[in-house]
Amino acid sequence: MARTHRHSPGPDFVKSLPMWKALDPDTLIAFEMNGEPLPGWNGAPARLVAPGWTATYWIKALAELSVTDKPFDGFWMKTAYRVPKGMFGASGFESQDTEQNSPITAIKVNSLVVDPAPGAVLERGKRVEVLGIAWDGGSGIRNVEVSLDGGRTWRDAKLQRDLGRYSWRQWRHAIKPEQAGAMTVMARAHARDGSTQSETLVHNPAGYHHNVVQKADYHVA
Repeated sequence: MARTHRHSPGPDFVKSLPMWKALDPDTLIAFEMNGEPLPGWNGAPARLVAPGWTATYWIKALAELSVTDKPFDGFWMKTAYRVPKGMFGASGFESQDTEQNSPITAIKVNSLVVDPAPGAVLERGKRVEVLGIAWDGGSGIRNVEVSLDGGRTWRDAKLQRDLGRYSWRQWRHAIKPEQAGAMTVMARAHARDGSTQSETLVHNPAGYHHNVVQKADYHVA
């Protein structure tokens, strides 16, 4: 279990990790960033880094670590940050599952269009490059597809430099709008583990793992 002490009312922020994740070579306690002591905004004096898992496990201002052989029943594991059991597959943290729900754990594959910004006006007949980012829980991005016809057909975008399996993967795709009016660009990422973005929003009480295929709307003039 990893703990940070709070200076406001409420329980200390305590999270647990399964032993396999805690002992993963990529899981670490960070004291520095870019060769300098960890800044306060980033969790000084130390923070937990759990690559591929959601940020709730990346505890800032780390104050205490302990090892236990029992599931942790603190608020931030037992009650908060949970989804209906089985909704997103196995959690990978079965000791913290209940009959009703499971903790959120690994990041789901996702992508975003970042440029041109959604809502921008595009010039008819002029080539423009759509730029975006994609990421997943650590298997790495296999490919990103782009659709201009509402998802009926898809074309592969060009992936940029691979900076590591936990990093964002930049991608780009050239388009040339030929007709004036509304235009929608859809982006869909696929991970190397075979997972892909959801075609429809998966509703859950807290709205976690929102990775539905993005639609970026533009106006061509």
